[in-house]
Amino acid sequence: MSLIPTVADLAADPLTHHYDDMIAPSGLTNFLGTVRVEHDLTAVSAVTFPPVAQGLAKTAVLFVDGRIFESYGAPVTHEWRADRVVRRASLVGLELETVTVCVPGRTAVAIDVRITNTGDAPRTVTVMLSLAARVTRSAEAWLDAESPSERNAVEADASRLVFLNEAGGAWSVQGVDTAASVGLSGVAETPDEYEVGIGGTGRGGDVTVVLELPPGASGRFGYVHAIGTTREAALAEFDAAAADVAASVADSERYWNGQLEAAFTPGNGEFSGHLPVLETSSEALRTLYWWGVLGVIWFRRDFAGNVLGRSYDTLMPNYWATTTFIWDYSLSSITHALLDPEPMKRQLSHWITSDTHSHFGTSSLTGGPVGRWYSVNDYAMTRLVNDYVRFTGDHGYLDETPGEGRPVVDHLRYWSRAWQELRGDSPLADYGEIDNLLECVSSYTHEVASFNAANVWNLRTTAAILEARGDRPAAAELRAEAETLVASVVDLYLPGQGYFAAQQPDGSRLPVRHCYDFNIVGTTIAADLDESTRGEMVAFFERELQTPAWLRSLSPWDADASYSVRPDHQWNGAYPAWPADAARSLVALGEPQRALDWLPGLARSTNQGPPAQAHFQEEAQPAINGGARKAPPQLPYIIDWACSSAGAYVALVIESLFGVDPSIDGLGTVNGCVGALDATAVLRGLRVGDRLVDVHANGEVVERA
Repeated sequence: MSLIPTVADLAADPLTHHYDDMIAPSGLTNFLGTVRVEHDLTAVSAVTFPPVAQGLAKTAVLFVDGRIFESYGAPVTHEWRADRVVRRASLVGLELETVTVCVPGRTAVAIDVRITNTGDAPRTVTVMLSLAARVTRSAEAWLDAESPSERNAVEADASRLVFLNEAGGAWSVQGVDTAASVGLSGVAETPDEYEVGIGGTGRGGDVTVVLELPPGASGRFGYVHAIGTTREAALAEFDAAAADVAASVADSERYWNGQLEAAFTPGNGEFSGHLPVLETSSEALRTLYWWGVLGVIWFRRDFAGNVLGRSYDTLMPNYWATTTFIWDYSLSSITHALLDPEPMKRQLSHWITSDTHSHFGTSSLTGGPVGRWYSVNDYAMTRLVNDYVRFTGDHGYLDETPGEGRPVVDHLRYWSRAWQELRGDSPLADYGEIDNLLECVSSYTHEVASFNAANVWNLRTTAAILEARGDRPAAAELRAEAETLVASVVDLYLPGQGYFAAQQPDGSRLPVRHCYDFNIVGTTIAADLDESTRGEMVAFFERELQTPAWLRSLSPWDADASYSVRPDHQWNGAYPAWPADAARSLVALGEPQRALDWLPGLARSTNQGPPAQAHFQEEAQPAINGGARKAPPQLPYIIDWACSSAGAYVALVIESLFGVDPSIDGLGTVNGCVGALDATAVLRGLRVGDRLVDVHANGEVVERA
């Protein structure tokens, strides 16, 4: 196998399902926008190309011989790759196959539709697509999880329908590349808003293609959905894509293979940096590393009007389009620092000029804040700046003054001590209620072990940076504060149990058996724990949280397991970064072999495309070909198909397994554990500051030209 993956290497397993099985609809992107690929053979939804959105509006619903395809009860097989989704099904005497792509460089989606007559007699096959749109263009940030939409007007135009919003600033052109009959729906006017369970997307009309198929023959046509801010722009995008749909499909494969090659190539023309090539005989290690890389690249957004020029979204294709969450970005921090440090620097500077104690993320449409405060933000920002500086070697960034404010190094000082403003009568910071923390674990509130342990790490990390800059007195002061604080964090531990309590404002303590404490305490203050505590934590993790291919975020023995079924943080599943961080915690707690033994199971869960916002653990929903099943977007789960925190797996491989943990002073000694898995493994072409090196499993570092 090549050392650099192709789209074929990263293809998901084929998934076969019936109507509305527990299968999360997949997504596609071309970095200009996104689309959700629906369960039937042609339907798509959430076709979003900023600044034009249309919520989750569903269109191109398939009818065959006058009957809605889903009603036939035929199983449908989906095959996802980064460049396309292939959908297949069989009806009596017919084989149907479609290939869906986001057309490279265009605000358009294209579908190549092919139908084969497998019978002994000629067939006239009538294929109708029911078309709808809710395009809108908002001057404001998209401040809700679902992107905005509005009721559209529609008109027929040759083999297509043209949709537009009331203000005339958002257009959708949908149709086919061949002769067809087009009709407007003639149904009652659609409501202003879409209601889950009722509808309201609005069937603007339909386009019908008739295929005359001799026995054994195939016929085809192409469907195109183009978006624009003017009628002329939308029609031009449609015409360009519809001119050769097959070419759009081929272009998408070339484009995505080019992106993957660039991601691992120094001096490439797509990213401002690159990632090291992993050379290993371990399929699990390679698979998880590539999964992490793809899962970050997937969220690159280069659309016109992006206030940062380039950003990386957090979720797709259903929720929070155009929003970058501070928390999720930090979980892929090392990946951003290596792959694309220039956009990372702009993003960090932008956040520094905002009040990160008042929001969870930023809109790339406006640059404005989105959402409420997340308690992680001080830790996340410290981690992001530290990773950026230590991997790029851009020490001068610490003296820059984003927004003509304070130097970045002063912001580090502030984040390291911001917890002190959150204290009540306790020496620990109170991080508030459920909405500031894990959202669906009601007992995980106030004085939690995770973020208080992270405060210890913030103090020590900032101290190391100050010391490297020659400010030893300030560094010593921060380290002394860390020593005092860590004792109070450890006091939250419940001896003999393996987990921690969350202290409430009245002084009471609620035991919380959650992986987040295990992950963050383990990766930030493992050396401050005695051997007995470390052993009990690992035993608890293996007994109550770990599963063969995934993780339970919350122990099913925890009383709060009845509170919610949202699988990113509850008993029935886990957010995608949590298994990676749990493996990093195992290494830090002195049990690297247990992390290595887990990798083959985790690697099986890469088989459905980039990591989802949550995967079900195997007891909650049956695994798919051995991999933990992606959770779906519908209520009560409301989980997106992909999440940018995938870069946590890159950090697991580089930082924890290979032991590459540079300080602000440089790379230093490499001391990893990957040799116990593959003694011949090598990271080739790792950039640390102005050095380009190969890092071997035995810790040897070899300079490259």
